[in-house]
Amino acid sequence: MTVTQASSTFQRILDHSSRADPYPLYAELRRTPVARQEDGGYVVSTYREITALLHNPHLSSDAHNLDQPGPTLAMRGDTPAFIGLDPPQHDRLRRMAMRHFGPPHSPRLVNDLRPDLNAIVTRLIDNLVSKDEIDIVDDFAYPFPVTVICHLLGVPREDEPRFHGWVEAIVAMLDVDPATGSEERVREGVQARESLREYLAGLLESRRGRPAGDDLLSRLANDDGPDGRMTDEEIVSTANLLLIAGHETTVNLITNGVLTLLRHPDVLERLRREPEMIIRTVEELLRYEPPVHLIPWRAAYSDLTVADTVIPKGSRITLVLASGNRDPAYFRDPDRFDPDRRENQHLGFGAGVHLCFGAPLARLEAQIALNELFHNLESPRLVADPPPYRQSAVLRGPRHLLVRQE
Repeated sequence: MTVTQASSTFQRILDHSSRADPYPLYAELRRTPVARQEDGGYVVSTYREITALLHNPHLSSDAHNLDQPGPTLAMRGDTPAFIGLDPPQHDRLRRMAMRHFGPPHSPRLVNDLRPDLNAIVTRLIDNLVSKDEIDIVDDFAYPFPVTVICHLLGVPREDEPRFHGWVEAIVAMLDVDPATGSEERVREGVQARESLREYLAGLLESRRGRPAGDDLLSRLANDDGPDGRMTDEEIVSTANLLLIAGHETTVNLITNGVLTLLRHPDVLERLRREPEMIIRTVEELLRYEPPVHLIPWRAAYSDLTVADTVIPKGSRITLVLASGNRDPAYFRDPDRFDPDRRENQHLGFGAGVHLCFGAPLARLEAQIALNELFHNLESPRLVADPPPYRQSAVLRGPRHLLVRQE
């Protein structure tokens, strides 16, 4: 396959008309594991090459290292969150945040949330069981994780209508192609990012000097650990990242899970009989229909050789995680949804130093949500298949998922 053909394939993947089923295009893209695009960027689509890059210290997550920075640098004065930094700055900030979120300092935090998660899911399902038709996104998959992340961060749940629009505009900016992207979308995304940061800075100021509460904002504002204390700008950037990533990806994971299980009634029937198989079912969902399909805006620190292709220093690199998850060179029968799959080192949460910070929580949320939902719904069936999809090719999932109970 020529570079021009590979470039054309990737542009078709980005087109919204391909959102419902990009997997045939991913298979086409994998014929050229490393494809140079017309704008000078590179797209990597095979499992081994993606995994190698995610563990390669010469791959930068800091967009300042791009020769042609995109909209992620539209506000150069921002202090980036640790997801957009490289070691050692990344390691320090991630370690400081993890001190209050998980091992080694808070090893039981996620597991101790289980009763609260069950209670939230139960309340949501109680409002669904009497309905003939349910929108899984609006009625269940969105309110569940957003309630959880608001509780963890210390963001008032009643403020959700304020930040919902900001988050949507920020996510939309992730998909902007520098060659064809809408300046208006970039402008709206920048404005939304500034509004969200101002809002979080106000919340942070309200926690200053008070006894540290259980929420993450209070702890970061008042607690000095071995690495000292984050600056206000670093706390706001961290909270911004966790608020967005803490619910946007989980909405997709739960919604894609409902859609996939309804498309595979044999697996759904087994799950109802054997609820303990939910753990490996969610792992297979993370491979088969992951919530994050692309990692854009990576940069080459230096010249990189990947699959016999030299990627010059400063080049933009896009990693197509969802394509790697369906790579037949690594996964046997990759287009089959198989919760009994034994070897499942998927890329659903990425890999390397940027492995998803909230992966343990997202896993638990999806396990509880799917088990409880299908235990309580009466003979659910899809109203439309495929459902309408969100615009984003990065965070891919249905905009709505209508389910009717018989």
